[in-house]
Amino acid sequence: MNSTLNLKNIFSNETHNFFLIAGPCVIESERSVMLIAEKLKKISEKLNIDLIFKSSYSKANRSSIDSFNGPGIEKGLAILNKVKHDLELPLLTDIHVPSEAKIAAEIVDILQIPAFLFRQTDLLVSAGTTGRIVNIKKGQFGSANEMRLAAEKVRSTGNDKIMLTERGTTFGYNNLIVDFRNFMEMNKTGYPVIYDVTHSLQRPAGEGKVSGGQPEYVSQMACAAVATGVIDGLFIETHTDPSKALSDGRSMLKLDELENVLQKCLAINNVIK
Repeated sequence: MNSTLNLKNIFSNETHNFFLIAGPCVIESERSVMLIAEKLKKISEKLNIDLIFKSSYSKANRSSIDSFNGPGIEKGLAILNKVKHDLELPLLTDIHVPSEAKIAAEIVDILQIPAFLFRQTDLLVSAGTTGRIVNIKKGQFGSANEMRLAAEKVRSTGNDKIMLTERGTTFGYNNLIVDFRNFMEMNKTGYPVIYDVTHSLQRPAGEGKVSGGQPEYVSQMACAAVATGVIDGLFIETHTDPSKALSDGRSMLKLDELENVLQKCLAINNVIK
């Protein structure tokens, strides 16, 4: 599997399968990242799904000052670079301020705009000027139509390599719901549409100092989204042992369960497409 081919397929629609963005929420160590990336690559090759490896060097949006937020940009990018070269996988990571865009773009293939920052003009423009693919996550407080405006900010730089991701909408306190109409609305933009399954099942700050989650519903939600026929990619955070994960452990899918989820989604995708 070639990383360049993976990215080409995203925009050329040369395959009928959805692509997969997967990895641990945050980089915990080189060893854990490499272990997860190696297993993800084996699964993706077995199922013939293009894989983009995702992990964050820093998580600016944490429930508590005590929460682990990653190794930082320098050490984190060095670890991601090892994944890229040793396993030939394309990479996605979050950026939080404009100055990070150029630095991260030297290593990763896709710059992700976190949901809480999807309206930040300077951040979007900085990401666009790198020429890298930009994945914009819809804010929990935003609408599908607002994603057009966010995309236009990136496109103003001459960069039209944009992806749009649904990750749920705030529903009362410490809860999210997914309005499936958003998939269809974002699909009208012509940009690839991704469903962030695990974050949509998060319960933000639902357990006091940490966020809760309902990963037991990952399979049903992913299958339902694929059944709409407009999903180009699935975003699933995963970990070998979510109970010991240092970030978003309550909502990440156990790595051993991922293949079964993807097989179900592929079966539905084959009928739809």
